[in-house]
Amino acid sequence: MLNNRKLGELPEINGKLVKSIFRVVFHDRRLQYTEHQQLEGWRWNRPGDRILDIDIPMSVGIIDPRANPNQLNTVEFLWDPAKRTSVFIQVHCISTEFTMRKHGGEKGMPFRVQIRTFKENENGEYTEHLHSASCQIKVLKPKGADRKQKTDREKMEKRTPHEKEKYQPSHETTILTECSPWPEITYVHNSPSPGFSSSHSSLSLGEANGSPNHQPELPPPVTDNLLPTITPQEGQQWLHRNRFSTFTRLFTNFSGADLLKLTRDDVIQICGPADGIRLFNALKGRMVRPKLTICVCQESLQLRKQQQQQKHEGGDSHGTFFVYRAICLEELTAVERTEKIARLFSISPCQISQIYKQGPQESMCSLVMR
Repeated sequence: MLNNRKLGELPEINGKLVKSIFRVVFHDRRLQYTEHQQLEGWRWNRPGDRILDIDIPMSVGIIDPRANPNQLNTVEFLWDPAKRTSVFIQVHCISTEFTMRKHGGEKGMPFRVQIRTFKENENGEYTEHLHSASCQIKVLKPKGADRKQKTDREKMEKRTPHEKEKYQPSHETTILTECSPWPEITYVHNSPSPGFSSSHSSLSLGEANGSPNHQPELPPPVTDNLLPTITPQEGQQWLHRNRFSTFTRLFTNFSGADLLKLTRDDVIQICGPADGIRLFNALKGRMVRPKLTICVCQESLQLRKQQQQQKHEGGDSHGTFFVYRAICLEELTAVERTEKIARLFSISPCQISQIYKQGPQESMCSLVMR
């Protein structure tokens, strides 16, 4: 039942609606570190199901209830603090679904229901935090729940009156404990890629009469290596850029040096095998060797005419040289080559209509887009 006195006593929300967001998370701190992996595994085993839903027929006073299909454990709704409001939620997974060993009779993992309430700001968005509360729950099957309640009652009856004072009496409704707001994950968006140039350019994959006589100019590295001198805040941004947003709360106070000191076993134990190996490779700056590296250059029409004129006059054309740049290919397809050439010379891939390879006796072979 949502009947918080503090919300009702706030004059700035009198006559206004507030938004409450319900979320079911793990109570066990060890599982909190791998929450994303645990929920993805549950989604894979239970396609189309949700972990948390609102029982709308049983609820009273809630407005515009919503459930994001991408967040199986979160629901939200609007309500008026001045009116009597009650909400019933349905948790569709039992606590034993996340136990490591399922041999029967295992102890279920407790969950925690977290509730955040926000008021409306000047722009009409519910982003100003008002109140946070939570409680611990454990979801069991009907027979298991009856058995556990019976066992708990028998244990409580055997305790002395002094020991019983340490426990909270049972209630018909769930009592929520006020808590500090838990930190939000701030997503850092990468800067957009530079726009393509509107001017058309003539591209060539080099002449057949020789290899580049100049050292290839490598493109700027696309890797984002972690430096030991970065601060914890910069470390958080590095985790976001490299698709490790799930673990930013875990590594909140880790500087670059702290992250680089982690061993392979450390990150696997913290993040799980799949993400642990990926994070370890990212920390060590390991790169996959490309299948093929080619060197390309962009030559102007003026230099081409000058070179052809020197050939006809019998002069030495070695005075003209081009700067070659390396392109690393991982898929060995013409589409990949087209995209990387366009990216290298800042043009649109649509401006490259054909790619030719010069064969023997100066025959031109068109590369098929496969």
